[in-house]
Amino acid sequence: MEEKKTTIDEKSSELRADVRSKNLPFDVPAGSRVDTILIDDANKTIQINFNKEFSYIPFRNKNVEDIYSFFKNYFGDEYSSYKILINTLGFDIRDLIPNFYREKTAYDKNRMPRLLANRPEPVVTNLSAKRNAQNGLTGKNILLWHSHGWYYTVNGNRWEWQRPRLFQTVEDLIPASFTIPYLIPMLENAGANVFVPRERDTQINEVVVDNNSITDEGIFYVEKIYDKNFLWEESGDEGFAFGTPPYPVNLNPFKSGTYRSIKTSEVETAAATWIPNISEEGEYAVYISYASVGESISDAKYTVHHLGGKTEFKINQKIGGGTWIYLGKFKFAKGANENTGKVVLSNTSSESGIITADAVRFGGGMGLVEREGSTSGRPKFTEGARYWLQYAGMPDTLVYNFNKTKNDYNDDYQSRAEYGNYLYGAPFGPNKNRNAKGLGVPIDLSLAFHTDAGITRNDTTIGTLAIYSIEDADSQFVFPDGVSRIANRDLSDIMQTQIVEDLKLTFDPVWNRRQLREAQYSESMRPNFPAVLLELLSHQNFLDMQFVLDPGFKFQVARSIYKAMLKFLSTQYNFNYVVQPLPVTHFTAQIETGKSYLTWQPTVDSLEETALPDYYIVYTRVDDGGFDNGVRTDEPEIKLDIERGKIYSYKITAANKGGESFSSEILSVYDSGSRNKPALIVNGFDRVAPPAVVATEKFAGFVNTIDAGVPDNYDIGFSGIQNDFDPNSEYVSNDAPGHGASNADYETKIIAGNTHDFVYLHGKSFWANGFSFVSSSDEAVWDGIINLDDYKFVDLILGEEKESRRQKKQIDELKGTRFE
Repeated sequence: MEEKKTTIDEKSSELRADVRSKNLPFDVPAGSRVDTILIDDANKTIQINFNKEFSYIPFRNKNVEDIYSFFKNYFGDEYSSYKILINTLGFDIRDLIPNFYREKTAYDKNRMPRLLANRPEPVVTNLSAKRNAQNGLTGKNILLWHSHGWYYTVNGNRWEWQRPRLFQTVEDLIPASFTIPYLIPMLENAGANVFVPRERDTQINEVVVDNNSITDEGIFYVEKIYDKNFLWEESGDEGFAFGTPPYPVNLNPFKSGTYRSIKTSEVETAAATWIPNISEEGEYAVYISYASVGESISDAKYTVHHLGGKTEFKINQKIGGGTWIYLGKFKFAKGANENTGKVVLSNTSSESGIITADAVRFGGGMGLVEREGSTSGRPKFTEGARYWLQYAGMPDTLVYNFNKTKNDYNDDYQSRAEYGNYLYGAPFGPNKNRNAKGLGVPIDLSLAFHTDAGITRNDTTIGTLAIYSIEDADSQFVFPDGVSRIANRDLSDIMQTQIVEDLKLTFDPVWNRRQLREAQYSESMRPNFPAVLLELLSHQNFLDMQFVLDPGFKFQVARSIYKAMLKFLSTQYNFNYVVQPLPVTHFTAQIETGKSYLTWQPTVDSLEETALPDYYIVYTRVDDGGFDNGVRTDEPEIKLDIERGKIYSYKITAANKGGESFSSEILSVYDSGSRNKPALIVNGFDRVAPPAVVATEKFAGFVNTIDAGVPDNYDIGFSGIQNDFDPNSEYVSNDAPGHGASNADYETKIIAGNTHDFVYLHGKSFWANGFSFVSSSDEAVWDGIINLDDYKFVDLILGEEKESRRQKKQIDELKGTRFE
């Protein structure tokens, strides 16, 4: 017996030493240690308990099998019949394999949501959309937020960023430059409803139309009655009132006014109309609000009239009442326009009940919350979540004011997840009171999107870190409905894996995968639903930032995150996922008699075999209007009626059961009625690119005087040019952050980029001189689809087209020089 004990003690010591030195035939994360080795002779088990650091790697069937095989006979013949158990975080490592990477028969159902027969209909359904994402994210509710924001510091008595200005941007805006232009639209194109605790609209103008407070001349709230048996009534309960901003801290505008209500009817017998007075033509987000009451119905019909026509929505008023509900972005003309600038709510419904009407707002606008006598003076989209949540009617003590107005920094990061908890409501409500009724919107997952700090002195990125919490604030390992919080690790692992694998194939063959870390961070711990805190890369590291400022990189990361969410939810709800296609290519727009003839080609996604298009959606704009709701075609071509004397513009999306791609470039045609051949406009300006890089031992940074780069449509993250190029310059404070320090003179401005709509601008010159014109992408010319010899006049648009180096030479060597 003594000899047996000596053997196990020796092997245990040997194992501890091998773990510390990583002298094992499998991956051992830095800092891994053996905590305890427990031998149970009665049950013939040996349990090896590793510390938390051992959990920082992803576990798959293969490496788990390798680890168990290694330990099977590790302790000698005397223990060969003993069952080995290998634990970390208090779990068998086999339990840390995400469901997504298992066979369906091996799914752990304890981490899957309880399928509720009474799950409510989506709060917003776009009835005019032509896509059908049945194998995408239809019916799913996703909460995400992009980092920090401009906030008021009580101690400093000023408004400031929460992070330093580095490499021409600031972390408070970096994640927003991924989410607002890319990730959120991708999720919406997949059918999801996306909720954001910060303003998502970059439009600095705002108009609010409400029954309580018509503040500007030309703004109208109008009620119409077609049957005297149906009358609009004033509510006796609280509703929104715009009041007289700025708002003092904790004033809730959704408790400052009233709302209106009316009985439903199978045919329309009444309607309410909101007509804004738009100060400047442009794209405006439209938000609605209403009250959810006992007799609310799930199919309230809203219609947005805009320059592209009208778009109809079905709103489930049973949930989501008492806050801003986002419908979409639409183009509106300047002024009050009853035909092309309004929102109409009908009382028609297939259900018997009550429809309610409250404020509608157009545009994001400027900050309205006052702190110590001043507002932020900045657009809402730059502000921290705490201020938008006050404007959105959230209860202060449950969601955004935990520090009695003395610490906006803490309130800001603590509020983001609690917004989702309040949206969900009992028993998933805010952690101060999980039984709070909330708004009844079941949140399926959340993402806290950040970048962090760190510097490398070599050709390696800091890379991607994922953080999750398997224990909540009450030391519980399950969500309020009993589902295991190991689902948080599943989501984090899938997302980190997807990002790293995709980036290795597209941008950096050695993109660094950091820890898959379990930690009690507020943004990962507070959500009462699956959640991940993503630190994509380092905003302090020059190499990482060379990727950040590349619009193509932002698109790829956003697509990876979207795919990860889709794959996670496909296992949670046990459905076969399909990824939305990539944008089409080789687009041409020709004229035949009385018609436009459009052709294009699908783009193959080498990273995702399901991302094949089943059909396409063609969107049309006439002259300076907005785009319509599109028409569907099953083939990569279509003929559409046109009238002489009008410029018709088109964009194409590819679609499948997973959703809809981003749109193509915009091409235009014009038929003047002349018998002469039309001119051909070729769009050769495809380029979107980061600014020029200069990197030497003593000078490293972005030099915009050489090349400022080209944003994709627009850039919301640019703070100003870099002013500290010394790689040895050290961080002192946020105001003196060392290498990479940048100016602040552009940080509230939207920087114009490649709109992909320059054919129309050139075409207006042909129109003004009576010439017909057609158009084509440059790819269609290169590949011989369009023959330039067929045209007497060719207008080649090149814009800022030029060769663009990639961040890593290996990718240039693999894919060829990028010429965009």
